[in-house]
Parts: sequence; C-alpha cells; structure tokens
Amino acid sequence: MIALGIETSCDETAVAVVEDGFAVRANLIASQVHLHERFGGVVPEVAARAHVESLNPLLEEALAEAGIGFGEIDAVAVTTGPGLVGALLVGMAAAKAVSLATGADLVGVNHLEGHYWANFLEHGRPSPPYVSLIVSGGHTMLVHVPEMFRHVVLGQTLDDAAGEAFDKVARLIGLGFPGGPALDAMAREGDPHAIRFPRAMEDSGDYDFSMSGLKTAVLRHVKAEQAAGRDLHLPDLAASFQEAIVDVQVTKAIAAAKDVGAPTLLLGGGVVANTRLRERLAGAGAQAGIEVLFPSMALCTDNAAMIACLGSARWARGERSSLDTAADPQLRLTA
Repeated sequence: MIALGIETSCDETAVAVVEDGFAVRANLIASQVHLHERFGGVVPEVAARAHVESLNPLLEEALAEAGIGFGEIDAVAVTTGPGLVGALLVGMAAAKAVSLATGADLVGVNHLEGHYWANFLEHGRPSPPYVSLIVSGGHTMLVHVPEMFRHVVLGQTLDDAAGEAFDKVARLIGLGFPGGPALDAMAREGDPHAIRFPRAMEDSGDYDFSMSGLKTAVLRHVKAEQAAGRDLHLPDLAASFQEAIVDVQVTKAIAAAKDVGAPTLLLGGGVVANTRLRERLAGAGAQAGIEVLFPSMALCTDNAAMIACLGSARWARGERSSLDTAADPQLRLTA
C-alpha cells in the first residue's frame, strides 16, 4: 500500500511517500524560514504563496525519490487542520487534484494527531492506553488516547503555546527567528537556576498550561536589569526561562500518565526537539516507570511522513474523505 502525504499547515511545504504505513520511501521539506525571518514570525499570505510555488516540484521530486509514478498511489493523506487556512487550502487543493486524476483515495487527517504518530514511524505502534504531550508553535496540550483513534484532551494552554513563547523571548533577547533552536543552544551555556521565573499553573490541580505571564516576567527582568545599568547574562536568562517552561511540562505530563494509568508517554511537535525537554522527560519517565518516546529531530517539526503514516492507518480502517472536504483551521482532536 502506497500513501502520498501532503502537509502545508504553516510554513513548511512537505511531501512524503510511505509504504505499508511505516516504511518511509521519501520525506521532503521545503523550508520558508528565509522568507519569514525578516518579519520575526510567519506571515500567512507569504506562507500560502510559497506553498503554491514549492508544492508541484516537491511532489515530482518525492515520487522520483520513491521510484513510483502517480498511478501507483493508493491513498493521498493530507492535513485538513488545524493551521493557517490559506496554507491548508494549497495542500488540500493539490491532494484533491491527485486523488481526482489518479483515482487514489483522499484521506484528510488532523495535524495534531499526526505529530504523535511520528513516533510510530521509528518505534512501532505501542498498545494503548497512552498519553501524548503535543508541544508546538501553535499548541501545547496533553491528550489521553485510551484506544487507537480516540482522544480525550486532558488540558491545554489557556493563552500562548510553548513554541510561541520560545520565539517571542528569543526575539526579545536578539536571537532572531525561528528562536526556539537558537534559545535552546544558548541555554546549554547557562545556569537554569540563575533566575527564578514563575512556574505558571504548576500546582493548579489540572492539566492546563499558561505561558503569557512567564513572557511578561522575562520582559520585566530585562527592563529592570537595563534600568539598573547591569549587563544581562543571556545564557543564564535563556536557561532559566527554558527551565520554567520545561518544569511545568514535565510535572504535568508525568502526572497525567500516572493519573490515567498509561504506561507510555508519546511526545510530538516542534518543541519536542528542545534538548532540555527531552532530557528532563526521559529522566522523569524512567524514575516513574513510564516509557517516554520521542520522534527523531527530523520528525519533530512539521513533515509529511507522519501525515502519510496516520493517513495509511485511517485508510486501512475504511476512512475516506470526499472532494468537498473543507479546511478547518481550528480542527480539534476528537474521537
């Protein structure tokens, strides 16, 4: 079974070919960082236009790398949401065109579900139940998966997502865009206990998150140090800010897995590439007797292999999408 995956939810144009659900024959990504960095963030209209320019050449390259033609595709899996509506529409239009022209089945999938399915490409499919921590530029949430394809959202951010917080603080201290990787690298040179930033909602008794107060605390610290005429030690600031985010995520993720009796914790999303989060969760999971699985760095960020993997599984259980399926920028994880 050959699945073509198309992912255009934000600023990465991605196409993949996956065989029998898990064997990746091609996984290509066209980055748009160079287009957005001067704006300090993703500009939706720019992203959509770049997807239009990149998608057809990327499709041809992916099929050539996989050694197949359009006629050998059984299913076209495409992200239908959540994401930027203009960007989503470009990928969906391409997927529908391939489906209509070749007769391959169209399977629309949820981008958030795809993020934790990235684990299955490398670790195989663990038996549920499990809890997934999905941490990206637009989302921070804990999801209980009691059985395959059923989701119970335990908690999520009430304001900013972790990835957004990383990017904004990175921009504040002059690290540019995207800021997450640069801040992670700088934090390795700093003391995570140098500055005690607030751990928002760490003891709230639920599984929700909040990042806006932490961003404000960092801004106030920077202004206070500058007003006092003191030089900022940026590695310490980066490490302390990062630790404040990681502390809450580790505490709540492990508690959620224990609470629902899940022996496995699955990580997904671009922020999972953060080295401190991976290190702390691996240690906390080992101490609690919970298996913690991460995708490789290449599969943490938006990619089409995870979309094709998930689409293959949904196709195998008989799911099909019609050609009038609409993009849903606010698509939720449901049963």
